Amino acid sequence: MDTLDLAVLHDSKRTQIIAAIQALFVTVLWSSSFVIIKFGLAEIPPLTFAALRYCLGSVILLVIIFSQKNVRSELRNRSMHWWISLFFYGCVYIAVAQGGQFLALLYLPAITYSLILNMTPLLVLIFAIPWIGEKPSQKESALVLLGVVGVLLYFFPLDFVGVSTIGLVIAVISLLANAVSSILGRSVNRRRDAPPIIITGIMMSVGSVFLLLFSIMVEPLQQFSPISWIYVLWLAIMNTALAFTLWSRSQRVLRAIDMTLINSTMLPQIVILSIIFLGEYPDLLDWVGLAILAFSVTAVQYIQTKRSEKLKSDNQKG
Repeated sequence: MDTLDLAVLHDSKRTQIIAAIQALFVTVLWSSSFVIIKFGLAEIPPLTFAALRYCLGSVILLVIIFSQKNVRSELRNRSMHWWISLFFYGCVYIAVAQGGQFLALLYLPAITYSLILNMTPLLVLIFAIPWIGEKPSQKESALVLLGVVGVLLYFFPLDFVGVSTIGLVIAVISLLANAVSSILGRSVNRRRDAPPIIITGIMMSVGSVFLLLFSIMVEPLQQFSPISWIYVLWLAIMNTALAFTLWSRSQRVLRAIDMTLINSTMLPQIVILSIIFLGEYPDLLDWVGLAILAFSVTAVQYIQTKRSEKLKSDNQKG
């Protein structure tokens, strides 16, 4: 191997390391959202909070997207089916799933909601059977059952004393919407005919508008303190616009399996941040349940991503 090859290899590894650090930084931002939302909900109504975050975040993303000439010309040739898909994707993911997140965190501890939300990959595995014909393997089915055991251990004994029933209902609705939006997102991204940041920016814009209109109808307008606006702006700029931009850039460099494993670090991050900033302390059985769920979800995502990469490789060879 000559000097030029060594230099190219070094640059490639350096690029991958930078991309991995960027992706990990994004997971820290997204994990911190749970804590920031809990702080902001002390003054800001939940749907208004969510609407402001995603409206401002989508505006920044759209500016980034439409500042590129090739993107503007590319969007003119999109089919009506593509736009309709993004419309429903945005409504389900932003208006319902993310709006539900802010509502659920009004009633539930951050760790509890995070545990429920982390069941999304397991639910997607089940939904994919009738919707897109993807049947789970025996190993994946066993991991789903293991994940359910982890959830049951977390809530054991199942009397839900001290847990908001309304919060649990909203959390389950948010979970279902998140799982459905994952299926929709997989369907939209499967064609690989547009960068992830374009799909994210457009669907977020659609969903945030509906979320804003709904929040105006059901929540009173009020003035916020400067600290509340700092929460909103931080979430919109750092945890939304910057985070999705960096995540999109990392996806261009890292393998899907790498992104999956990095994304799986969010649950332990949320637990740690909730202990430090919110004073939420899981007991021993809670820790066991969280660990089991984290393992099962990560394993399911790992298996699915490996299968997807193998299928993509086989198609390219064929």
